[in-house]
Amino acid sequence: MAEDDKQIPSVWARPRKERQQPLLTRESIVAEAVRLLDEEGADNLSMRRLGSRLGAGATSLYRHVANKDELLELALDAVYGELPLPDTGEWRATMTEVGRGLRATILRHPWLAAKLGEAGLAYLGPNVLRQSEFMLGVMEDAGFPPAEADQAVTTVTAYVVGVSTSEAAWLSMVARSGQSEQEWTERLWPAAERAVQDYPRLRARYAAQQGADTSGSNEDTFEYGLQRVLDGLQTRLG
Repeated sequence: MAEDDKQIPSVWARPRKERQQPLLTRESIVAEAVRLLDEEGADNLSMRRLGSRLGAGATSLYRHVANKDELLELALDAVYGELPLPDTGEWRATMTEVGRGLRATILRHPWLAAKLGEAGLAYLGPNVLRQSEFMLGVMEDAGFPPAEADQAVTTVTAYVVGVSTSEAAWLSMVARSGQSEQEWTERLWPAAERAVQDYPRLRARYAAQQGADTSGSNEDTFEYGLQRVLDGLQTRLG
């Protein structure tokens, strides 16, 4: 046997293999937390699980983030950084783009809507504040007094979050089934038809939709509601 193939008899004579620890920063921790939340949901987020994904111990994470609540605040603000700040030159067109952007972001990150509803989160992150400042500016420039501009922003945001939360929950349920949205709808249809037999308006609605392509219905419904909200705000400007 060649000399190089012989086993080194002492640990002190064997070259030490240094473990390559990943360089942890707050930004890298938050980015991985967002990926975990997107893939597994908020219920599966823990410092230990996140540390495992990063190849580091949970104690390493605590040097950058104090606890899970802080991590969620940071993840929420990071996702808010994806929201557009469109400059269309016209308040209604701008708010339409803002609403569409928020909906798209919630559908990309289904956990976001639930976290937005938790009173414990402080919305003091730079991306959240930047978005709020932008929307208030759009409404004030449109002619709303400052106090009413704040209420108008809240109204639009509440509509978008409410509708998108329901849509995200539906899409998450479909994804867990392993089927397409169309397949899931067709599977559910017989039970739905039986359920509405005693309700003539619902029965007629279901009958009209049977066999139709529903792939764009969520977007159509969202657009209808968003424009009606903006119609209402438009009347306040006279």
